[in-house]
Amino acid sequence: MSGDLNTPLRSQTDPMLEKTFDPTEAEPRLYQRWEGSGRFAPIDDPAAAPFSICIPPPNVTGALHMGHALNNTLQDVLIRFERMRGKAALWTPGTDHAGIATQMVVERQLAESGNISLS
Repeated sequence: MSGDLNTPLRSQTDPMLEKTFDPTEAEPRLYQRWEGSGRFAPIDDPAAAPFSICIPPPNVTGALHMGHALNNTLQDVLIRFERMRGKAALWTPGTDHAGIATQMVVERQLAESGNISLS
């Protein structure tokens, strides 16, 4: 039942919208249905066309913003969409794309803690 995509999410007697959205009520119900459908599961088919996205690592500064959230959301949508189209989709962690900036931040933090001299 939870995997049947033809089953309505709510009965016709339930109100259309609640006054406030309660994600703790909606998300488990929806996620269980999505997972039960198997539509987001990767396929193991050598004949399937490959599709991959490499996830950049988080910023060393830890300063995340809405751009990061948007980027990750779009990647997630694309991977799930391509899986639903039958491709062998892989969303994989990547390597550091900003090595010089990362090195500068780490060296500055080490210098501030007295563990390295920048002179």
